Amino acid sequence: MYTLPIIERFNQNVLSKYHIYNSVFITLPFDSIDNTGVLLPLFTDVCDTGFKKQETPKEIVDFFSKKYLNDASESEKIDLMFRFIQYIERQIVLFDAIEDAAFPVVNNMEGRGSLRDIKEKSDAKDKKEELIEFLENFNVRTVLTAHPTQFYPGAVLGIINDLTNSIRENNLLDIKQLLAQLGKTPFIQSEKPNPYDEAVSLIWYLENVFYETSGEIVHYLQKNVLNGQSLENSLIKLGFWPGGDRDGNPFVTTEITMKVADRLRSSILKCYYFEMRNLKRKLTFEGVNVLVAELENKLYRSVFYSQGEIFITLEEFKSQLNKIKNILVDKHQSLYLDQLESLLIKVNLFGFHFASLDIRQNSKIHDVVFKDVVDYYLKSNPTVFPKNYFELPDEEKFIILSNVKGNINPDVFENEITKSTIESVQAIKNIQEKNGEFGANRYIISNNDSALDVMEAYALFRLSNWENPSVDIIPLFESVDDLLNAHIIMEKLYTNPTYSNHLDNRNNKQTIMLGFSDGTKDGGYLMANWSIYKAKEALTTISRKYGIKVIFFDGRGGPPARGGGKTHKFYASLGPKIENNEIQVTVQGQTISSNFGTLDSCRYNLENLLSAGLTNQVFSKGKNELTKDEAAILEQLAELGYQKYLNFKSHPKFIPYLEQMSTLKYYAKTNIGSRPSKRSKSEHLDFADLRAIPFVGSWSQLKQNVPGFFGVGTALKHFEETNQWDKVQDLYDHSLFFKTLLENSMMSLAKSFFPLTAYMRKDPEFGAFWQIIYDEFLETKRLLLKIAGHKELMENYPDGKASIQIRERIVLPLLTIQQNALLRINELNKEANPDENLIKVYEKIVTRSLFGNTNASRNSA
Repeated sequence: MYTLPIIERFNQNVLSKYHIYNSVFITLPFDSIDNTGVLLPLFTDVCDTGFKKQETPKEIVDFFSKKYLNDASESEKIDLMFRFIQYIERQIVLFDAIEDAAFPVVNNMEGRGSLRDIKEKSDAKDKKEELIEFLENFNVRTVLTAHPTQFYPGAVLGIINDLTNSIRENNLLDIKQLLAQLGKTPFIQSEKPNPYDEAVSLIWYLENVFYETSGEIVHYLQKNVLNGQSLENSLIKLGFWPGGDRDGNPFVTTEITMKVADRLRSSILKCYYFEMRNLKRKLTFEGVNVLVAELENKLYRSVFYSQGEIFITLEEFKSQLNKIKNILVDKHQSLYLDQLESLLIKVNLFGFHFASLDIRQNSKIHDVVFKDVVDYYLKSNPTVFPKNYFELPDEEKFIILSNVKGNINPDVFENEITKSTIESVQAIKNIQEKNGEFGANRYIISNNDSALDVMEAYALFRLSNWENPSVDIIPLFESVDDLLNAHIIMEKLYTNPTYSNHLDNRNNKQTIMLGFSDGTKDGGYLMANWSIYKAKEALTTISRKYGIKVIFFDGRGGPPARGGGKTHKFYASLGPKIENNEIQVTVQGQTISSNFGTLDSCRYNLENLLSAGLTNQVFSKGKNELTKDEAAILEQLAELGYQKYLNFKSHPKFIPYLEQMSTLKYYAKTNIGSRPSKRSKSEHLDFADLRAIPFVGSWSQLKQNVPGFFGVGTALKHFEETNQWDKVQDLYDHSLFFKTLLENSMMSLAKSFFPLTAYMRKDPEFGAFWQIIYDEFLETKRLLLKIAGHKELMENYPDGKASIQIRERIVLPLLTIQQNALLRINELNKEANPDENLIKVYEKIVTRSLFGNTNASRNSA
């Protein structure tokens, strides 16, 4: 029997099921007026027809009201809009659950990029030795971040999980009950979560998804590639930011950092305990039963009876498991060895830390901290810093910081920022004592623009009585200028004797983080991606020169504008001039649940990342290197796009448009995350302080997705108009990097819907600005279709295209409701005596609809 094409599998297992279960859902009464589910499909049709007729959202809502609501009062219309929002939010959950349930059917779990594919390719190409060497040295690190753009309450997450399982089993009775439960369960957080709440929410994915999947991947490789030999290398590593990311989040305290570290440790011990308990029922024979019972008892006490006390060390745990393993092999014919090996693999991967808790702070905060620290030492111990320290040039400060030592007490400082920053540095040592070194051994400096920034962070450890800290200091380069100068900054560090000695103690490895989100916000789509590519090449060259193995940590978000999209293809496209022994990547917000939310999707995406590294290093070694001519074309494209984006960003209406016509200011009112929407507390919107999530998300809510395409059309058009089209066409046909870049931009276009905001074209203040965006959209779409040889966007990803179309159809009423509310707010504000209470109601509509729109996109922010 032939396997159906992917689009047919999608239609059968996703689209058809959605129509069936949605028809059940909309007939369930969730409130006293049970006609909401009947009216919603009618409203969707009115929206669809209305936008085709170029009607405004207000005209669409008014027409629907007149035709189906008997000219209801404004209050009655508002009430219905809120009920529509509640229904649509739950339809999105239903569609997510159906897609998750169908994931292993729609996607070929044994196809390209899978472990089976890796093994068969290596066998066919006689590359088994290279494959084994790769597995012994390569790492994938997925880092779950504290940037939630999808934050369902725990009760809703539970329903989603149960609903996915019931849909997979086609259990109609359970599905109906769960849909009814879903309809009656609140979706909205009554208050903002604190960072610990965020951590607990994400640890669920570690316990229920990553723990099993990571172990199974390594177990498969040991059995099928390594001939049963243990893989000592931690092939898959997990990172964690909630509770450790202090950049602009005043709610992350040292107490919360320690609580999260404790929770991570107790969570992994709990996983081991449950697995040990299952083994106890199997390993009942002489010689092992006592050892197993002893381990189970120590784990139980460490998880359930301790106040932070641990009754077993990691070394003892590993030693006892290996002792049991030897007895099974020598005396019991290896009975249940597979199950024991599975646990050993996980202990090797996760230790007592589960995931490494990264600490992050902004370099600008460090400047403030250092002023306090130097002032303190000038008063208490003037031998540490010279009196004229602040007047010295950076080069001399750099030398002084290389030699400072101390034993500073955070409590001597009145400034809370200074005190908490020093506490966070010192907390790393405490976490390592309990969770092991991997519990917390990375300190990230965001907004890093000098070698001095790195040396200040390093000095904080040395001033905390930690002369040789077992911590990686990681600079984060984000802006176009910082990316351009990154290799110069790193050379200053590599040639500094003190820092060089530090790297020697860290096995001559230097991790460098590169920010896609802020890079795109700063320089536009093409320039950000090309700048990061060039920075990686320059950093690789300078690191190899000094015998340093550089590791790149990519700060990626969900959408293409923030480095998302077909991520694994980017890693497969890197040439030999870019170090790629590890893939380290942030996984944020919706991307956690959509790409790693189930055992199947997590396995699929982790295997794809492994495959990408293998493709680049083994199967296509040296094949992806850009020629000088190709690099020159990319440079020119990036520069053309950059100029277009800079002109757009400097337009006098750019900030006012975001403030007045988008949902930007409403992000701060949502309770989806603990972080403020901008770094400063100023009432005035400073573009530099604006975070990438609300920036990208606001364009997504408008269905304009500017950061994912703006400047691309202009850049390509130059080559078309100067009769050089064959150059970009050849680049697209032969460079996987460039092709992936443009394919991801197509995804941004596919998720755009300009009829929603076409009314803005007539706006006296913003009409011309809207037209600039729309013209660039049309030009980018035309030229991307031309270069790809397509008639429609994303036609080479039919399942992805179909999924987007259904999701956009589901949220069309929601988008209409949101835009109508924004229009109404502007109308009310222009009245002589604005009705403040009515304005607040419409603002609530905007905020509520923002949730559903974000969740539906799955990678919109």
